[in-house]
Amino acid sequence: MLFNSYTFLFAFLPLTLLGFAVLANIGNARAVMLWLLAMSLVFYGWWNPLYLILLIGSVVVNHGLGRILAQRTRAGLANKPVLGAGIVLNLSLIGWFKYLGFFAGIADAVAGAGFGPIEVALPLAISFFTFQQIAYLVDCHKGIAGEGDIFKYALFVTFFPQLIAGPIVHHSEVMGQYERAFSKSLSSRHAAIGLTLIAAGLFKKVVIADHLALYASPVFADADAGMSVGFARAWSGTLAYTLQIYFDFSGYSDMAVGLARLFGVRLPVNFFSPYRTTSIIEFWRRWHMTLSRFLRDYLYVPLGGSRKGAPRRYVNLMVTMLLGGLWHGAGWTFVVWGGLHGLFLIINHGWRHIRKRFGWQGQGTAYRLVAWAVTFLAVALAWVFFRAETFGGAVGMLHGMAGFNDLLPGLGIIDGTVTADQGVNIHTARRAWRWVAVALVIAVAMPNVYQLMRRYRPALGVPDKRFKLPGGLRPEWRLNASWAFASAVLALTAFLMLTQVSEFLYFRF
Repeated sequence: MLFNSYTFLFAFLPLTLLGFAVLANIGNARAVMLWLLAMSLVFYGWWNPLYLILLIGSVVVNHGLGRILAQRTRAGLANKPVLGAGIVLNLSLIGWFKYLGFFAGIADAVAGAGFGPIEVALPLAISFFTFQQIAYLVDCHKGIAGEGDIFKYALFVTFFPQLIAGPIVHHSEVMGQYERAFSKSLSSRHAAIGLTLIAAGLFKKVVIADHLALYASPVFADADAGMSVGFARAWSGTLAYTLQIYFDFSGYSDMAVGLARLFGVRLPVNFFSPYRTTSIIEFWRRWHMTLSRFLRDYLYVPLGGSRKGAPRRYVNLMVTMLLGGLWHGAGWTFVVWGGLHGLFLIINHGWRHIRKRFGWQGQGTAYRLVAWAVTFLAVALAWVFFRAETFGGAVGMLHGMAGFNDLLPGLGIIDGTVTADQGVNIHTARRAWRWVAVALVIAVAMPNVYQLMRRYRPALGVPDKRFKLPGGLRPEWRLNASWAFASAVLALTAFLMLTQVSEFLYFRF
């Protein structure tokens, strides 16, 4: 079931809200919790009911391990073997379903193991709910978690707004909210905030991201098929995807936060205008923020972080980003994408060290503009590997972006050979650039929904970065008819364009 489907919007969600309202009015918070747990399992099982066995089994086992870890920690007993077993069990599960074919291919290539192609169906959201539970086990080991109620823990893992693609939620963020939120009926304030976020996220996905996909996907498909892509089209396809994945995933995250807010639960913010940043370091503080937090707290810091000198820090950064890339997908293109971001972070930290050492503290407009352009282009370059289905396709795109596929940039001919560009209508090319320009302005120059709604604390962890338009104007969302009308326009526009339902990009990861 997709957030951007009629089934979800006009059947599942209203039914879930109705059950919530009825049970909350009775005053039975536990019944409300069980109702949301049941509906979350229905939501997950909609794709394939068999995978419910996997999800429920994972929840039961990790809850049991968490209780053992918490009890042993309180008793002062050594529990690293239990924690190690829990982590290995979770990673084995995700390894079997997600990486078996990838590592079998490596074994074939290196040692001629003769495994042949191995394909295992990937259960939906396995990366997200596995990482969330690994974090929970580590915190049980530290003595800062340990939920005794298995149903409450199960809702923590399966709560449908964040189950499929995050945000990756920390137990301390939501466990305490459940009883408070579920003891109250539906709130008009929560509904207004939640519906505004849902409308904004749906608009991002259906109107912006899905239109950008029309111009990004054919370009990458041609490159993956071995066709030569010219300079202008390679750049339009790359920039279209750069903006598509942002509006697609941030749109999902906005809807997730909004859906949870309908029930009185505040989830952490996951995106905060990442394409407005002037460094890769800052980019990763604003892109997929809950995954960045997980990688930092449960991988980078345990590896040593920055505590053991600059060389070790750079190694830790590279290892963290390589594994972060592999988390997104079992393929060398994802490893390269992670490696590029590891390299970018190393360069960024090195540059900061040089500036600090020599006292170069300039932050003028020209410097910030150049820093923004370098950061944005570096991110866009890395997205080529993330998006391409094949390594050859990624290399072909880079060749096109460098102009190697043209005698002259945009000409579309290599030594007299016809390229994919010659079959592209000039009007389509112009529309692609118009969509890229509009989306870029929205992503970079417009306030994000969390800045607009800052007064109402729409999510957890919203950075304290106010937005100011030229002239000193600070646009601010309010609980009034004007903003309700604006939200309704966004929602109606998105509804009218729901002619063809498309999956969110991060569902595949």
